[in-house]
Amino acid sequence: MEFLGFTLLVLGLFRLVSAQQTTDPNEVAALRTIINYWNLGSKINLTMDPCSQNAPWGAEDSNPRVACDCSSNPCHITHLKIYALDIKGEIPKELFELKELMDLNLGQNVLNGSIPAEIGQLSKMQYLSLGINNITGAVPSELGNLTQLLSLSFSSNNFIGPLPKELGNLTSLQQLYIDSSGVSGPIPEEFANLKSLQILWASDNLLTGKLPEYFGTFTEFKVMRLEGTSLEGPIPSSFSGLMKLEDLRIGDLGGESSSLDFLDNQTSLSTLSLRNCRLSGQIPDRLGQFTELKYLDLSFNELTGRIPTSFRGLSSLQFLYLGNNSLSGELPADTITPELIALDVSFNPLSGNLPSQSATTKSINVVGTSINTNGLQDNKVAGMLDCLQGQTKCKNKGSSTSFSIKCGGTAQKSASGIEFDDDSETLGAATLYTSTDNRWAVSSAGNFISNPNGNRYIATTDSQITGTLDSELYKTSRISPSSLRYYGLGLKNGKYSVELHFAEIEMDDSSSWRGLGRRLFDVYIQGVKVLEDFNIQKEAGGSKKALVRTFEANVTNTIMEVHFFWAGKGTCCIPYQSTYGPLVSAIHASQVSEDAGASSNSKHVGRVVGIAIGVTAGAAILSSVFYLWWKKDPQGNRRRRDSPPLRRRTSYTVNLEELNILK
Repeated sequence: MEFLGFTLLVLGLFRLVSAQQTTDPNEVAALRTIINYWNLGSKINLTMDPCSQNAPWGAEDSNPRVACDCSSNPCHITHLKIYALDIKGEIPKELFELKELMDLNLGQNVLNGSIPAEIGQLSKMQYLSLGINNITGAVPSELGNLTQLLSLSFSSNNFIGPLPKELGNLTSLQQLYIDSSGVSGPIPEEFANLKSLQILWASDNLLTGKLPEYFGTFTEFKVMRLEGTSLEGPIPSSFSGLMKLEDLRIGDLGGESSSLDFLDNQTSLSTLSLRNCRLSGQIPDRLGQFTELKYLDLSFNELTGRIPTSFRGLSSLQFLYLGNNSLSGELPADTITPELIALDVSFNPLSGNLPSQSATTKSINVVGTSINTNGLQDNKVAGMLDCLQGQTKCKNKGSSTSFSIKCGGTAQKSASGIEFDDDSETLGAATLYTSTDNRWAVSSAGNFISNPNGNRYIATTDSQITGTLDSELYKTSRISPSSLRYYGLGLKNGKYSVELHFAEIEMDDSSSWRGLGRRLFDVYIQGVKVLEDFNIQKEAGGSKKALVRTFEANVTNTIMEVHFFWAGKGTCCIPYQSTYGPLVSAIHASQVSEDAGASSNSKHVGRVVGIAIGVTAGAAILSSVFYLWWKKDPQGNRRRRDSPPLRRRTSYTVNLEELNILK
């Protein structure tokens, strides 16, 4: 009996030891090297087995996280998350010893170097996130070996070269995030195999060629973002088959014009943005059947005809942007529903009266139209609208020789004695505001979709702005998700010096992942592009550093326009979603000579005297002089690739027809 009891005890101990499974020793050694390399020893204590039951780093919400599969002996590491911890250095090759990895999340760090080809060994990977890092080199073709991938992200990096055609092997892929990654060239034909794709973010890349026809066969598509690329239209008619779309954002297309004919049965759409896509023709009546639509942006196109009365059926619509087209007729009263928050129909040959329902709309912009606003807006704004349409009701017409604006802030006097006017008025998603003395106005259009901080159109900081004697001047700025226009009113004709003041106060330049954002936008003065893909942070040598750019412009009919335009470029989501678009701190314009000297056939439109302040503790001055020459398209087209579609020509613009600067 004693022997039997001893035997049972030994068997019990054996079972107990067997139940205490351990991690594959090769994986333990690899993980220890990785943790030490990225200085995470204080967060993961590997004196215990990494797959130990109830280990503090095994919970789903842990970060860092190490999770395992212990269904067999030994255990294998299947999940590794090191997210937004600012780990630095390259991706160590020991990572590829974890051959059972199914989920790897290294997003929002500052990893550099290239992605090693050995990543193709992780053939069981289902979720791979390398987004928001500083990774360089080519996207490795070995990613095509990860045929079980469901989600792949390498957005917001600094890759070079084309997308590898081998990514077409990922036939199970449902989500692909490659926005702001740096990739270039055509989208490979092999991508036609990605039939399971539901989400594609590919904006802000150097992608070229036609918008792929085969995208129309991706019937599982729910989200597509393709803004700020060099892709060309037309939008394929095959897109009519994408009936599960919920969020479609295409913008900034070149090439042939597109129509809205492909919009057929996409009644699940809640967000539809086709801004600056060279859309032509009429808006189809069937768009009124898209009852889930909350956000509709068809601005900066060539649409004609009337606004459909069927828009009354858009019962969920909150934001409607139709500005900068050639829409005519009256604004249908039923377009303005109780749910509508913002309406922009600016710069269209619309007429008639503003519907009485507009009083319930929080933001509305009809500047550049012939819509009668009397009785619905104050006389100051109504007079401003008449002024911008070149009518005779401009107050102080031709009596002023300067204007100065503290964009987004209260009135300030600069160290040089310039009085900058208050511009702290709260603007909405479609707004026109005029100064108290009618010397200037500001027009804003656009909505920051998905901004966790809500829609804010003023950026602020408490930090000191370096490289200037006027730090307070730069602590507030106007920002816009689309289009921001400032107008000098009642100016004497002549040549003007225009100073634009900038400081990047939303994106930092720290060594953290939060310093990896890039803001890019274009600037037009009097309809002429003077800055393209302008990056304040880069030009100033860092964040919270003052930067001044000075230009010359001609005023020939008492109005000056300064237009800040987002062309879909730059990162979208650093340090948080919807961080992008133009930003300006202050504007100062003053006459330098009375004779504008502008011939109606002149192509010589402006001189840039760039002054960058704040590169050092003193003042480093950078100056450059260049001329912008414009010529008519040899094909006789009305648009140019290097500028957005502008508004319908009105009498206060400078020779728009003669310069033929429409895109």
